[in-house]
Amino acid sequence: MENISLIDTFSEFKELKNIDRVTMIRVLEDSFKGVLVKLFGTDENFDVIINTDKGDFEIWRNREVVDDGAVKNPNLQISLSEAKKIDGDYEVGEEVTDEVKFHDFGRRAILSLRQTLSARIMELEKDTVYNKYKERIGQIVVGEVYQMWKKEILVLDDEGNELILPKIEQISSDFYRKGDAIRAVVYKVEIRNNNPLIILSRTSPVFLERLFELEVPEIHDGLITIKKIVRVPGERAKVAVESYDDRIDPVGACVGMKGSRIHGIVRELRNENIDVINYTANMQLFIQRALSPAKVTSIKLFEDISRAQVYLNPEEVSMAIGKGGINIRLASQLSGYELDIYRETENEDEEEDVPLDEFSDEIEDWIIDELKAIGCDTAKSVLDLSIADLVKRTDLEEETISEVIAILKSEFE
Repeated sequence: MENISLIDTFSEFKELKNIDRVTMIRVLEDSFKGVLVKLFGTDENFDVIINTDKGDFEIWRNREVVDDGAVKNPNLQISLSEAKKIDGDYEVGEEVTDEVKFHDFGRRAILSLRQTLSARIMELEKDTVYNKYKERIGQIVVGEVYQMWKKEILVLDDEGNELILPKIEQISSDFYRKGDAIRAVVYKVEIRNNNPLIILSRTSPVFLERLFELEVPEIHDGLITIKKIVRVPGERAKVAVESYDDRIDPVGACVGMKGSRIHGIVRELRNENIDVINYTANMQLFIQRALSPAKVTSIKLFEDISRAQVYLNPEEVSMAIGKGGINIRLASQLSGYELDIYRETENEDEEEDVPLDEFSDEIEDWIIDELKAIGCDTAKSVLDLSIADLVKRTDLEEETISEVIAILKSEFE
C-alpha cells in the first residue's frame, strides 16, 4: 500500500506540474537513490525501476555470494545458505539479485523520500518557470489579475504561474479589477530569494512594437519594419516605419482603413496618441516628419553635435512643441537630435506676438485659461493691460499676475 501511495503522489505531481515523463523518472530515481544512500551508505548496488504508466516501481539489490560466516557487509554480501534459499543453484562468487520492498525500510524512510521528492519537484518547477519566461522576454503574455497592491499587481498566467506588473510599468490611466484579463510584455526575469520573479511591462516601447506586430500582418511578415519607437505611456507615441516593398505604404498599412488597425492599439494603451511616420535616412526630412502635425518651414543641421535649428511659422510653434513639450521631446528622441525651435517672421525687425499656450511649460494651464477667458490669448495682449486691470477682471492673485508678466516680458527681451 505504501508503494501505491507513493506512486499516486508522484502521478499527482506529474499532472499538476506538467513535468515530462523522462524528467519525472530521473527525479524519482534520484530521490530513491538518495534515500538508499542514507540507509545503506551507497546506492551503487541497487537498481531502481520506475514504471509511471502502470503506477508502480521496483527496487532490486545486487549482492555477492560469500561463504557462511564471511559476510562483512550484509548490504553488499549474502551468505551461501541464504542465497540457496532464493535459488539452490547459486555458488560462492556469483551475484544474487533480489527485490527489496521499500515499505520494509519503515515509515521514516518513506517520509524522507516524500520530502526529498517534494523538494526536487519544487526546485524543478521553479527552474521550468524561470527558463520558460527567460525565453519569452519581449513577448506579450495574457494573464488574469489576481491581486492588486499599491505598488504592483499580481497576475496569474493560464498555468497559475505568478507574474508581477509593478506600478512604474503600468500606464497611468490603467485600471483593473480582480479577474480582469490583462496584456503586457515580459520585461525582465530574475531570481529573487531563490524564486523566479517575472516582471511585466505595459510602458515599454517593446509592448507597443508587439501590438503592432499583432495588428499589422505586413509587420508580422517582415514586409514593414519598425525602425524606432519612442513614447510617453498613455500620452503620446511616435513610431517610425519603413517598407521594403515600394508597393506598400507603411503608414497606411499600420493605420488601416479608417484607422481600423491602429484603433485597437490605441484602446489597449488607454487612448495613447500614436503618430506613425515614414522613416528616411534624410535627417532633415525625418525631423520634419517627426515634428508632425506641425509644418516646418526650414531646418538647419549641425551633425557634429547632433543638434538642429527648426524654423516654423508662429502659428505652428505651439503644435511643434506640444502640450508640456511632449511633441518636441519625442521628436528629439526619435531623430536623435536636440531640436531648437525658432519662429520665422517676414520682417525680422518686427517682434511677433506669442500665443499663451507656448508658455505652458512655465505657466500653469488653469492660469492661461483664466487669461483666455478675458480675451487675452497672446503674450502682448496680457502685457497691454495693467496689473490692476488683470486683478479686477480675473480671479488671479496680484502676486501670480506679476510672476506671469515677468515670464512674458522675458520672451521679448
